[in-house]
Amino acid sequence: MPTIMTHAVVGIGLAELFPLPSKPPLVWGLSAALAALPDLDVVGLPLGVPYGSMFGHRGFFHSLSFSVAVGLIAALLSFRAIGASWWLLWLFFGIVTASHGILDGFTNGGLGIAYFSPFDTRRYFFPWQPIQVSPIGGAFFSEWGLRVMRSEILWVWLPLAAVVGAARVWRTGR
Repeated sequence: MPTIMTHAVVGIGLAELFPLPSKPPLVWGLSAALAALPDLDVVGLPLGVPYGSMFGHRGFFHSLSFSVAVGLIAALLSFRAIGASWWLLWLFFGIVTASHGILDGFTNGGLGIAYFSPFDTRRYFFPWQPIQVSPIGGAFFSEWGLRVMRSEILWVWLPLAAVVGAARVWRTGR
């Protein structure tokens, strides 16, 4: 998995790119939080939930079904405060949440992602896996963690910055 910071940055980048009519602070906060949300499944590990089970790490909570459900709940709870239609926010928040599993599919470790759970619990990776998988827990502050950050900067942060920068230039006509 990429680090929680990278997932949040991708959520914020998607908020910058998505054509919402307004973007109050709630949009930015939810974008970062929802992009990182699927990794809450790691709390199951010390509770005895097997990594490879449907509710294990990278299982149901990384699925497209979960993203659709979370997107709907977030949209229905926030559309009035944000001032956008619930269905547009549903689409946006679903995409933001799904970005987590998509990024994880480009990493080089773990058992894969159960994109189609609960209907199909097989786990998948993309054929190209350039992102170093992040350690869980304190091992992040190690040489491995530094390799992960270098990998994420190269394969996620810099391309995202280029796309967001190009979109800003295109929108402003400069």
